[in-house]
Amino acid sequence: MSLDIAKLQSAMCKSLCSEVELHQRSDGRIAIYTPFRFADGDCLLMMAEPLPAGGIRLTDCGNTMMHLSYRMNIDSILKPGNRSDLLSQILRDHDLRFDDGEIYVDTPADNAGRALFRLGQALSQVHDISFLSRSRVASTFYEDLDAVLHRIAPAARITPNYTVEGFDDADRYAIDYRLDFAENNCPLFLFGIPSDDKARLATIIIQHWRSLGVIFTSFLVYQDLAKISRPDEIRLLNVGDDFISSLSAVNEMRRKLEKRYGKEALSLEPATI
Repeated sequence: MSLDIAKLQSAMCKSLCSEVELHQRSDGRIAIYTPFRFADGDCLLMMAEPLPAGGIRLTDCGNTMMHLSYRMNIDSILKPGNRSDLLSQILRDHDLRFDDGEIYVDTPADNAGRALFRLGQALSQVHDISFLSRSRVASTFYEDLDAVLHRIAPAARITPNYTVEGFDDADRYAIDYRLDFAENNCPLFLFGIPSDDKARLATIIIQHWRSLGVIFTSFLVYQDLAKISRPDEIRLLNVGDDFISSLSAVNEMRRKLEKRYGKEALSLEPATI
């Protein structure tokens, strides 16, 4: 049995159109209700407003970024980094604009349907950046780690990408972060561990500097300890001094550092991202 394309197209158009409702607002804008939803079930907010030169602007009125702010720190999206690059890519793919938290598209009225679907798809994709944050994929793990450290310790105590002075080829054994809490304490060498490869590298770096007599305390921050292979986990834990199993254990990290260096050495800002 063959399908009647004309009837199928008509049925689909009627079904889709019946899911879209327009309501005139007192401020002159038109509220647009569609089947588009965020992953948590909330409706996407979209408005249409007239442009002075003709045509219309379809906009989310900043609602998507506000919705994201309930789930994550949106500064991590707006400042340079992987999430910012992802947002820019989504906007380019759908030919949209972004201004002060508002995502919008200007379009002729007769092209509003296509523009509406582009905007709806883009808003759903932008919201999915929050799931990227929670899963802590390797590409953003170091951004999250940096944000946590600067909420735990004063910036003056943190040296990223530290190279031990006075040694040849020291750049081949660089430390993710050096933290200094007091003149009479040895420095803290902190390593972010998102993968088996990094676990093996951190093991080599720690053993290398200890073999040369460098005095330091090592601290390991895993992306997810449960996902590190058992042999790599054991080797690294044997040479490391302290650790937390994931960034979700950041309060435990604060407790350990306070116990080692004293509360006065740490900032008072809550360590959340």
